[in-house]
Amino acid sequence: MLPWDWDIDTQVSGETLSYMAQNLNSTIHTHNAVDDSSVSRDYLLDVNPYAWERTRGDGMNIIDARWIDTRNGLYIDITGLSETEPDKEPGIWSCKNFHFYRTRDLYPMRESVYEGVPAMIPYAYDKILLEEYHEKALVLTEYEGHYWNQESRLWVKKSEPVAKQMARPPKNYAR
Repeated sequence: MLPWDWDIDTQVSGETLSYMAQNLNSTIHTHNAVDDSSVSRDYLLDVNPYAWERTRGDGMNIIDARWIDTRNGLYIDITGLSETEPDKEPGIWSCKNFHFYRTRDLYPMRESVYEGVPAMIPYAYDKILLEEYHEKALVLTEYEGHYWNQESRLWVKKSEPVAKQMARPPKNYAR
């Protein structure tokens, strides 16, 4: 998670988005930490009624769904990826926010870990990041009042002492 950003942006296939809309919309899911902290959080899955529409339209409904933390209102944006023109552009996936990907760059997906939780990432994640943000984004070590601490592998606020950010406990979450 980037400390200067208010939310997390994720993408799912149009098929997964459709399943979420039909079967999981407006449901609350409880997430319990796996460590001894007894931390428990409730999240509301809110699917946009226009999620089935795979084109951008007027740009007012580009977020297809959100996981919303019911405690503080923070959220994870979810956008669907679909082959919107399979006859004209087979193997090109896109979302409503003008992000385009090739099937071979997405699949097979790779297993990874995000904030202590297992996650799937695109096969050619490095290529996708370079196309989206250019090489500069992969080598910058200072951004938005933060610096990248190679030892802790965290973005740290410039005014925050190294000892404080190194003392942060690792985040362990239940699946």
